[in-house]
Amino acid sequence: MRTLFISDIHLSDQRPDLTRALLHFLDDIQGHCDQLYLLGDIFDAWIGDDFIHPDLEPVIDRLAALSKSGTALFFQHGNRDFLVGQTFADRINATLLPEEISITLPDGQQALIMHGDQLCIDDTEYQQFRALVRNPAWQADFLSKPLAERLEIARNLRAASKEKTAGKALEIMDVNAESVRSALQNANSQLLIHGHTHRPAVHHQQIDSNSGYRIVLGDWDTDFWYLSCTKDGCELLRQPVETN
Repeated sequence: MRTLFISDIHLSDQRPDLTRALLHFLDDIQGHCDQLYLLGDIFDAWIGDDFIHPDLEPVIDRLAALSKSGTALFFQHGNRDFLVGQTFADRINATLLPEEISITLPDGQQALIMHGDQLCIDDTEYQQFRALVRNPAWQADFLSKPLAERLEIARNLRAASKEKTAGKALEIMDVNAESVRSALQNANSQLLIHGHTHRPAVHHQQIDSNSGYRIVLGDWDTDFWYLSCTKDGCELLRQPVETN
């Protein structure tokens, strides 16, 4: 048994190198991965299942082929692709997950998995925005708009997010320690796996001085990150993204 986790690839037509990196990754793991968890922000923006940029079609086809070959796919929404819906999930034969869920790893350990943005409670401005765009009424209204209007709204939101993020302290945008502790305790778990912060690391003593740990997946940029879990445990791995 081998279970893999990836997040924060931020696929877009502006970064063909990341598309190529993911395609190579999916080719490499075919036949060597029982489960693949996509923990959000796989796409840099998602404006509805009715529009996929042509440059990203090969990724969709490769994910579908991976699923058909026997790898179970699971998709969890991030803060960039929270509008991914059942139509997309059906196309790649993936299971859409709730924003928090406990799973059993190959070594028998229980792990709580999430994208991670809900843990960044010190960024109150972002949490207000998150509550807005996760509201079903807001989403239904957005998805009812013409494609051109949705594209423009998405561009404006990305620009505003980039401007606001530049002015915030890094600590504000990281997870809150108490929110991590509460999440683990509520899930009765010793392990939390998430992405979002772009700070790949393994953190120990997340519940108290003697228990709990947190594995943070890295974003894909000059390197790509993934978590590999087998019966022998989990390992956070990094490889360079080829530019050509």
